[in-house]
Order: sequence, then structure tokens, then C-alpha cells
Amino acid sequence: MFTMFRTIAVREAAELAYGRVVEQARQLGFFVNCGVPDTVDGRFELICLHAFLYLHRLKREQPQAAPLGQRFFDTMFGDFDRSLREMGTGDLSVGREIKRMAQAFYGRVGAYEHGLAGDDWVLQQALARNLFGTAPPDPSCLAAMAGYVRREAARLSRQGADELLAGRISFGDPPGAAAILEPAGEQ
Repeated sequence: MFTMFRTIAVREAAELAYGRVVEQARQLGFFVNCGVPDTVDGRFELICLHAFLYLHRLKREQPQAAPLGQRFFDTMFGDFDRSLREMGTGDLSVGREIKRMAQAFYGRVGAYEHGLAGDDWVLQQALARNLFGTAPPDPSCLAAMAGYVRREAARLSRQGADELLAGRISFGDPPGAAAILEPAGEQ
């Protein structure tokens, strides 16, 4: 009986966490202020970025976070599958597209891990290749997004394990237009 309740709690936490990731990724500021392409690819990239931030933080809570991390991943890719079908992708192509998306996600995880561990230039290059991959980024937007990623990683590191394991993620606002227009160091 306890296992059933635990499974339900993990499913609910994963769905809540994924909902918050998507909600954050849809913030208009990323598209308007930061220049992230408002396309299917741009939206996918923002979901991947915020999913990375959440999963990156969950790693500190292993082993108890492992079932939640897997369920979150399954929820995210279940949503991608549904979205592909709604966009008219044929049944025979969905599996191939999901596999491509999963490979892309794992690539982003590696690039963003490397970027967070490195200096701003390394993180900016990872964002330029992935988040802005379909459009050359403005240098001030790229710098603002790198600052945002570092800020949100730090914010999540301060959130309590109980909150995160319950799927209650708290993200901050996307970079505002004023932060992008100001030269670095004057913010």
C-alpha cells in the first residue's frame, strides 16, 4: 500500500514540476527581451533549459530523487510525443523524432553542465549553439541569458529538498529589457 501512495506522490510531483518548467519556459520575456526564437525549436530549447536546471538541482538529492527524476523525464517526453502528434507528425515518425529529441536533450544537459562549471564564455557558447541555435543571438541577450542561468541554478540550490521533491519549483523572472540594455557590471 505504501508503494502505491509513493508512486502516486512521485507522479504528482513530476507533473507539477514539469508544469512549472513549461510555465517558466513560456514566459514572454524570453522571446521579447532575450531574443529567443518564438518557434517550436525555441520553445523546445527553453523547456530543455529549465528541465536541465531542475534535474541539475535534483542530483544533490540522490538517491531519493531518482524515481522523481525518471518520472519527470517520462512526463516531459510524453508531452513531447503528444505535441508531435497534435502537430501532425505521423505515427511512424513519432518514435524517431522522440529519439532525436532525447539525444538533443542529453546533449544540452552535457553542454549546460560544462557551461555552469566553466566561465561565462563557455556557458554563453552552449546557449548560443542550443537556445539560440536557429538565430544568431545579440551579445547582450546572450550575456543576460547566461546570467539568468547562473542565477536560477543558484536559486534552485537554495530551495529546500522537500519542496523540490514535491515538484514545487520556484523560478525567477526572465531577464528584463533593462538588464539587457545595461552594460555588464552596471546592473
